[in-house]
Amino acid sequence: MTFLDKLRAAERQNGSLLCVGLDPEPTKFPAALKGDASRIYDFCARIVDATADLAIAFKPQIAYFAAHRAEDQLEQLMEHMRRNAPHVPTILDAKRGDIGSTAEQYAREAFERYGADAVTLSPFMGFDSVEPYLRHQGKGAFLLCRTSNPGGADLQGQRLADVDGQPFLYEHVARLAQGPWNLNGQLGLVVGATYPAEIERVRALAPTVPLLIPGVGAQGGDAVATVRAGWRPDAPIVVNSSRAICYASAGDDFAEAARREALRTRDALQAARP
Repeated sequence: MTFLDKLRAAERQNGSLLCVGLDPEPTKFPAALKGDASRIYDFCARIVDATADLAIAFKPQIAYFAAHRAEDQLEQLMEHMRRNAPHVPTILDAKRGDIGSTAEQYAREAFERYGADAVTLSPFMGFDSVEPYLRHQGKGAFLLCRTSNPGGADLQGQRLADVDGQPFLYEHVARLAQGPWNLNGQLGLVVGATYPAEIERVRALAPTVPLLIPGVGAQGGDAVATVRAGWRPDAPIVVNSSRAICYASAGDDFAEAARREALRTRDALQAARP
């Protein structure tokens, strides 16, 4: 089963467009775990178990583990998700981008060490920095396209004078992902929920690729506008919320609170589908 097949199956089974982001910050953990980086796995596993029937995907952010020397806990968490939520694909949020030989190693890290179903990548260094990931049959790769951060337009919003029509850089990336770079149907795009007009533009240029859409929740993206701009019956969207779900409560009921917030967000996204 390919990554895209797994996404579609999870969308049907869980009735969901919601991706639960896992960005563990020990300083934000509930009192019993607070400040203890050795409990990252325990915290994240509770979130996973509470939301496994509500999510289209899980998205652990690798930096939140690596900063605390918790890569072994990330491996443990990935195994936990494969064992306890095998129907929910995992997207390793790593935003890698490097020359081919180094990209080969990053691809092995994502798909062999951690067993992720997909990974996020920066396309800035060109196709030879992306191609090594596409050698891994059935795996997916989401290319940064129009990101949700305020500085995204510094480069993504610049026009390319030497390309026909002088498109914005993000538009050019969308066309590449829909066309010549998408050799085996493995590519998707990252487009921020804080820019629904750009989501709609990207969807017009890339009508069949999956979109990973961060920015709903703590970043303030509009869930309804996001779905209406990007969702199509034959093209999945994966709408991520991390902090609003993981830190819905600072108490011992954090997992139950995470479930309530995930359920609320999932239902809002479903209700917004045309």
